[in-house]
Amino acid sequence: MNPKQPWPTKAVMAQIYEKNLWGGNPSEFYSGEGSHDPTIVEPYLKVVSEFLNSFETPFVVCDLGCGDFNVGKELVNFTSHYHAIDIVPALIEHNKTKFQASNVTFHCLDIATDELPKGDCALLRQVLQHLSNIEVQQILEKLARYRYVIITEHLPNGVFEPNKDKISGQGIRLKQNSGIDVLAAPFHWKVKEAQELLSLELAHGKGKLVTTMYVLIP
Repeated sequence: MNPKQPWPTKAVMAQIYEKNLWGGNPSEFYSGEGSHDPTIVEPYLKVVSEFLNSFETPFVVCDLGCGDFNVGKELVNFTSHYHAIDIVPALIEHNKTKFQASNVTFHCLDIATDELPKGDCALLRQVLQHLSNIEVQQILEKLARYRYVIITEHLPNGVFEPNKDKISGQGIRLKQNSGIDVLAAPFHWKVKEAQELLSLELAHGKGKLVTTMYVLIP
């Protein structure tokens, strides 16, 4: 018997929103507590907005996996243009209706396989943790078009084995005592500099959210 094949990532992510598997009520698109809990969102917005404000010329920012845009909408004013990207068509159409600004463009794209908009800085906030290692590798290869990349990942506390593989979907690697480290095997992502912007301990021993800014090699 052939092993069961995983669903395509677009179908998996669409089902998550259709069935509200990350919470919320059935009448809304909801990207989970990580996009709505002020104790998580506000520290993230503080460090990212300070980073964006540290440059004289506002950046073009590409939000890769923008979700319900509850976080991204707070960063738009710190940019010259904001590209908000997600894989779920209905979610993107909803965002287009709900959030309208002259310097925001929404795109329905698979960030692992589709061509990405150009920009100065890419944001990936709790995105890679849901994806297989193959898709993570595909995305990392595409990020060379940006000068800066800010990645937030949910990691275990203490010592853990990074980058255990998984099928793309709702869950993350935390239950396997693992999490994404783009600099470790099998990715060995090559960057010029890595700087931790934020490490946020979560309640009840649920690990930590670590936000790291990477300067890419020109």
